[in-house]
Amino acid sequence: MKERAKDILMRINEGEEEVITTVVPLSEVSNILQHGMTVSDLTDAILGLFMMENVTVESVSGDLCFSATELGRDLELDPNDALAVEVMRWNDVKEIYSFDTDFDKIQGITRLSAPSNP
Repeated sequence: MKERAKDILMRINEGEEEVITTVVPLSEVSNILQHGMTVSDLTDAILGLFMMENVTVESVSGDLCFSATELGRDLELDPNDALAVEVMRWNDVKEIYSFDTDFDKIQGITRLSAPSNP
């Protein structure tokens, strides 16, 4: 899984993938990486994502979180996954990179666990 995740990140970093995210997964990644990186390196990495032309970081409002939480109840998803689905729907995004199989049950969304090799 780590190798597939690194492959996804490398493709994003090289501009081969255009992605959309929110501050929520960035915060989750930051919490994980803080144990293996200096604060300076971690800050540079997160700031670097914000500056990439192929990465869009969507804002998350209280209203969006509320709507996503209700959607999560309906779809039996945790609030963060429901937020991802809600943002995807708002932006007409049909594919998600995730190792979380909960996304497999969402109609209209295809879960990608690793990029296709050409």
